[in-house]
Amino acid sequence: MPDLLAHVFIAYSVCRVLSWRVSWLTSQYITLGMVGAFIPDLVKIKLVIPSWRVEQLLGIPFDWGSFATGGGVLLSMLIGIVLLSTTERRRGGALLALGVLTHLLTDSLLLTPTGRTTQLLWPLTQYTTPAPGLYLSTQPEPTIVTGGFAIIVWGIHRYRIGHSETES
Repeated sequence: MPDLLAHVFIAYSVCRVLSWRVSWLTSQYITLGMVGAFIPDLVKIKLVIPSWRVEQLLGIPFDWGSFATGGGVLLSMLIGIVLLSTTERRRGGALLALGVLTHLLTDSLLLTPTGRTTQLLWPLTQYTTPAPGLYLSTQPEPTIVTGGFAIIVWGIHRYRIGHSETES
């Protein structure tokens, strides 16, 4: 599952770079951004627990595929926001949303059999936007590139911390 790790690397890099300008964006919030990058891939739970098993357990129709739509991602994100303390919901929600956004943007570049992205605007519409097809989710190259970039961002951050402490 190299694409999931790549999503975390991208979310980390974006959040860390933003933390250089936004003073309240600490490591805890960056972690929330990285958690947000996992949300659109909740659909992969079906590999462990099939939809029919959940249907059987709940007694109502159920499909993990709904978690891959815009509405499913929004609902999952809102559940995550409700789980935060009331004082952290605004900032935490923003970071969860940022992680989700980085995930969805990079997924929109995938090579898919249909040449289209997922239903990002469902349940409002079933329209799917065209995807440029830059890479497959199973390719290791995007993970290597994004991991390298995350290491560079981490190194710059460590340098900035060390440099700011010596000036003080």
